[in-house]
Amino acid sequence: MSVKLPYQNQVLIVGRLTRDPDFKSTQKGKTFCFFDIASNRRYKDNATGEWKDDTTFVPVAVWGDIADRCKDRIKKGTPVYIEGRLSMSEYTNKDGLNIKKLRVVANRVQILESSKDENLDATDTNEGHSDKVNESDDEIPF
Repeated sequence: MSVKLPYQNQVLIVGRLTRDPDFKSTQKGKTFCFFDIASNRRYKDNATGEWKDDTTFVPVAVWGDIADRCKDRIKKGTPVYIEGRLSMSEYTNKDGLNIKKLRVVANRVQILESSKDENLDATDTNEGHSDKVNESDDEIPF
């Protein structure tokens, strides 16, 4: 007897861009961008009793309309909330080595700092609004 497992590949992550996004387009004109975010976790070291930070660097890919909406709105240091899925890509580099890369392919990018009269939500849904994540810079440990 085999067990059927439900399909679920969903990532929710908050972090700050570690570099300016790299915007490009395919030969057929579809736009995309790549960037990395740093997501921090604060924990207490049981051995020393000291508080420490653990930073995870996550590569993110954004495609199509979402990438277009991000183009002039995000840069190095921008805090973002990302919803997406994990994707593994594989290629052979110029030295003949097989390279595997795991990244988040975003279907929603929400900017967590506001500017006047700016729609902060870049998402692929057709909803006219979204729930905003409200966190101040004092609460985010990065």
